[in-house]
Amino acid sequence: MTPAELSRATLCAVHGAVADGELSVTVPERVVVRAPMPGEGGGGETDLACNVALRIAKEAGRPPREVAEVLRRRLAGVPGVAGVEIAGAGFLNVTLTGPARAEFVWSVRERGALPTPGAGVGGTTVVLRAAPGVRAAVVVEALGRILSAGGAEGAGEAGEAGELRGEVMCPRPVKVSYEEGFSYAGTAVSAEGAASGPLASTPHEWRALTARLGPDEARWVLLRTAQHDAVRLPARPVQRESNGRFWVQYAYARTCAMTRNARELGFAAEPGDVGADEGGGWEVREVREVWAAMAEYSGVVEAAARHRAPDRVARHLEVTADAWLRCHEVCPPLPVGEEKPSAVHRARLALAEAAGTVLAHGLHLLGISTPERL
Repeated sequence: MTPAELSRATLCAVHGAVADGELSVTVPERVVVRAPMPGEGGGGETDLACNVALRIAKEAGRPPREVAEVLRRRLAGVPGVAGVEIAGAGFLNVTLTGPARAEFVWSVRERGALPTPGAGVGGTTVVLRAAPGVRAAVVVEALGRILSAGGAEGAGEAGEAGELRGEVMCPRPVKVSYEEGFSYAGTAVSAEGAASGPLASTPHEWRALTARLGPDEARWVLLRTAQHDAVRLPARPVQRESNGRFWVQYAYARTCAMTRNARELGFAAEPGDVGADEGGGWEVREVREVWAAMAEYSGVVEAAARHRAPDRVARHLEVTADAWLRCHEVCPPLPVGEEKPSAVHRARLALAEAAGTVLAHGLHLLGISTPERL
């Protein structure tokens, strides 16, 4: 079961309660479902949460926890739901069955973890224009992809010179230093580093950055920081854990290595239990963290589109990379020593490939490459 499917089930529960006279409210157009946050009663075996009871309680004229109880009874019978708890002021926390969790992992692996069509900015037309400077151009470039992923039309199209229509992105400018005596106008750059689209308005700044950092690092540095904050440009890119861009690419490359190694051992990913009897079941914290990161991803992309904040995607990729690499240590997808590949290994490989799908998609939205080997 995906967050989108649970969102639809929750809407059906509200519709049913209204139709049966248990609630007297206007049914909301959509319900946001995501991994539970601190303060919402998360933890333990809770997988997903929503706050719809708090949203409609005032109109219903009843306390949020009473509204939540009405919906809890209806959600408890939904296929794939193992249990529903009411937490805090009235959050609905849902625990999925093992097969439902495996189904979600497989759906991410097969179809990606994209926002639900029509959700967030879906169906809207957005035109973005970049303020002067390379940072604004990179932000507009990334937002074009992020908004398109959310279903917006015309996303990221910069207006003509002097045109007043559209939203103007004005992040805090970054000062690009030029090495004395070096001409960037003729610097050879790769296709990824070429100044095109919004970046065509700042070709010399972009060439200077890519000559110093490379296109991947340049984009990451400019996008990872919130637009209202100052960017600190590194002297050069570093290949270590403290560099978020490298860490995310490394985590993705590790998922690709798992697939290659599994192929050499003669097995492939399949949905299933990740190994409760072998020290790596769904209740293990590291497994739940990577599952939650994947479940939260579509909501992060929606929020990034809605708030015009590509830094949210970058930060979530770091969370996902950290979670996957910790999970990999606790629940290795590959057999060890004389161990033979089993259904557990195939399920763990599916989890690894699903995490890789999320990492690759997020890097693509930011315009950063996805190397399969590092």
